[in-house]
Amino acid sequence: MSKLSTSSRSPSQHRQVVASAEDQSSPQITKRKRSTDDNFESTPLRPIKLKKAKKAKRVEDDNLDLEHGLNLAIGKLDSRLQADYVAQRTKRFSSELSLVELEDRHVPAKAFRDTSDWDRTRMLKNLPEFLEHYSSRGADHKFLSSSLEQAGSPHTIVVTSAGLRAADIARVLRKFQTKESVVAKLFAKHIKLKDAIEYVRRTRICIGVGTPSRIIDLFNAGALTSSNLERIVIDASHFDQKKRGIFDMRETQEPLVQLLNRMELKSRYSSDTGAIQILLY
Repeated sequence: MSKLSTSSRSPSQHRQVVASAEDQSSPQITKRKRSTDDNFESTPLRPIKLKKAKKAKRVEDDNLDLEHGLNLAIGKLDSRLQADYVAQRTKRFSSELSLVELEDRHVPAKAFRDTSDWDRTRMLKNLPEFLEHYSSRGADHKFLSSSLEQAGSPHTIVVTSAGLRAADIARVLRKFQTKESVVAKLFAKHIKLKDAIEYVRRTRICIGVGTPSRIIDLFNAGALTSSNLERIVIDASHFDQKKRGIFDMRETQEPLVQLLNRMELKSRYSSDTGAIQILLY
């Protein structure tokens, strides 16, 4: 019996021939045709509604007092953690530096005074009491108001991030000012460097309050001296409207670390006598 030609086959006969050919095909081909991929490609995709990812909450946000603009975590750091905190911020803004260069900018833990036992909030109004509590002579008001006859020789320098903040700090610390010894404003806002140099050179200063860059300029000009310096207080807990503290901005963090690493200061961090201490407020 002769085979039917393609043109003479009935539809049912044609389907039988195709089915027979499929049964004789290789297992690989059959498997491919029945694969999930083929079924997936042939099935129309349904739109999937993705849940909107929640914005990750920064861990440090839990330590922020937004009402008073304070990072409460600063007050919980002991000397070692303070040094680590400063080192982390230095590395953040100096990622291009080598390990050796970063080590040169490292401020040792022995330079920091442990103030974690301070049981009050680090609000601006509490700063005078903080200084009295951690001064070398305790709550000796007269000592904090004293100064050397030599001009430009404060026993305390308070470093903050901006001129307006420095003015506020100087106003609060004015309780220590006398006719013979002043709380000096050492910042650039509305005060030209030339005028600031002349002022410091002729003024007896008990406490100086300023920004890192201006304080460096006054040291470089020889107007400000560290001969009587006992402590450097860093306004570290305070942050601005953008939640940035003095260590969170390159324009303040870098000159601050440069200031802390000045040779005349760094050489006295580990000194048994005449030591300089760094306090984070």
